[in-house]
Amino acid sequence: MNYQILALDLDGTLTNSKKEISAPTKEALIDIQKNGKKIILASGRPTVGVTPLADELRLSEYGGYILSFNGGCVMDCRNGRVIYNRPLPDDIVAPLYHIAKKYSGVDILAYTEEALLSGIKPNKYTDIESFVEKMPVIEVDDFPEQVTEPGNKLLITGEANTIELLKKEVSSYFRSYLSVYCSDPFFLEIMPVGIDKAHSLLKLLTAIGMNADQMICCGDSYNDLTMLETAGLGVAMANALPAVKEHADYITKSNDEDGILHVINEFMR
Repeated sequence: MNYQILALDLDGTLTNSKKEISAPTKEALIDIQKNGKKIILASGRPTVGVTPLADELRLSEYGGYILSFNGGCVMDCRNGRVIYNRPLPDDIVAPLYHIAKKYSGVDILAYTEEALLSGIKPNKYTDIESFVEKMPVIEVDDFPEQVTEPGNKLLITGEANTIELLKKEVSSYFRSYLSVYCSDPFFLEIMPVGIDKAHSLLKLLTAIGMNADQMICCGDSYNDLTMLETAGLGVAMANALPAVKEHADYITKSNDEDGILHVINEFMR
């Protein structure tokens, strides 16, 4: 198959353990863009958290795309035009906050352009999100009062066993009104119903006149499953969760072994 599109998760996939793109991988990604291939950075991060990597890879020059908030927003890097945007309903903030407050040690986060708003109390997983996004954490006294427009995603952070219990309660309470899933065992993603990476990738492909058979998708975690299953070639990293590997067409090297470079050399050159 003559693959024309490469959709990449970021953390644990494109970036290594230092949250960096290695020089050989960066060089290869720029090279395939020069030859007409398209790159989509598909992440749970907010748009501002993806933009620095898009700039590194020169997506604005070559016409790449950012899919942020697990598909809640899709942007054309050439002109900053938002192709697709799906925010959360405003009325979910208060009930979600009150559910989260019942559980020990968890925090709830909202995203602004400049910061993460912490609604309960920052924990070590809040700090991880702050580090990844390169955004400061601001503690707010009244989360439902402060977050009147929740944007594309809310995040609950905490220990894995607590997050699993909270996930069950949130899913039961909101049922089909929201999409609720873990991107990592300590991150509970709260998304608009029906929104995931596959949904928004298909919206983008339709907009640019291409199809999923022309696309390779690479990922490592639960929130990558749908796009791996949708792609012409779904690739799991060697460091991916077992469930992700089970649903992949191909398993590449790990994110610390230039796994994406290996995919490019095998399928796009």
